[in-house]
Amino acid sequence: MNELSFTVPLWAWAAVTLVIAAMLAVDLIAHRDNHVIGFKEAALWSGVWIAFGLAFGLVLLVWQGGEVSSTYYAGYLIEKALSIDNVFVFALVFSFFAVPDAYQHKVLFWGVLGALAARLVFIFVGAELLELFFWTAYLFGAFLIWTGYKMAVSKDEEVHPDRNPVVRLVRRIIPTDARFHGDRFFTRVGGRRVATLLFVTLVAVEATDLIFAVDSVAAILAITSNTFIVWTANAFAVLGLRSLYFCLSGLLRRFAYLHYGLAVLLGFAGVKLILSETPVGKLPIPLTLGFITVTITVSIVWSLVATRGQDTGAAPDASMAGAPSGTSASPRQHTARHGVDEDRP
Repeated sequence: MNELSFTVPLWAWAAVTLVIAAMLAVDLIAHRDNHVIGFKEAALWSGVWIAFGLAFGLVLLVWQGGEVSSTYYAGYLIEKALSIDNVFVFALVFSFFAVPDAYQHKVLFWGVLGALAARLVFIFVGAELLELFFWTAYLFGAFLIWTGYKMAVSKDEEVHPDRNPVVRLVRRIIPTDARFHGDRFFTRVGGRRVATLLFVTLVAVEATDLIFAVDSVAAILAITSNTFIVWTANAFAVLGLRSLYFCLSGLLRRFAYLHYGLAVLLGFAGVKLILSETPVGKLPIPLTLGFITVTITVSIVWSLVATRGQDTGAAPDASMAGAPSGTSASPRQHTARHGVDEDRP
């Protein structure tokens, strides 16, 4: 495994935390009103978040040198690529629950907060396990290879977000009104405080992202177990997730073969993690960074060329989550398929 043994002082952790909090505050203030976010606005904000992510790599370059910076960029790229898959599932959930466009950004804001919290926990737990027990590298590696295989072979399978066990549990515990009440997560109906359908949508988004967080964190831990690099790469990749959704939601049907590229990346990360605990040792970071870049580029270009001229305006239905007709569904849709039958709200 790529061990980056540099000391990160508390002030650096505090500074990064403040920057992330400030970026979240700016994002919240910029979208505090319920308006439909168009492509131009989303593309502008996506550019801002990507610029921040790339700029942090330059900060690391000046502070710690090229190896640390290259490792960060490798982790950032793989997390950014995997976040595109999150967009497929967000589109599925919003389509399934028929969430009005004006309220989607609020769900995604709180969804990003939950995603950051989940990843922070998984990062420290995963890094500690890899540090204490060398054989966990084999487990994580096998998990990544299996996840990549499932991505590559999964075909058009019907998805039911309301059957997610977490969603079902929440609806059993918390009184829920199966309607939207503006942008509120809770309201009063008949004198009783109840959760709205928008809150159920948020729970569905958070529940599916928990599964995404596991393989995302495992993938970057295959690159390095340095918690500072893993956390910052994850955070800067996830911060732009909301803008990325509004930027790409109308183009999802064009990413017909992206899941093959993501499957290759996860499989590569799994092999890399396993090799790190063998005589072969860690693979060079330039090789890792180059492989990630080429794989992402080829899968996106392949998708765009193959779907050239197709209509991109249609919303994804519940069985496709944005995948084009005749192609594989979203790579990790199987994460929302657990549970038993339950009527749609």
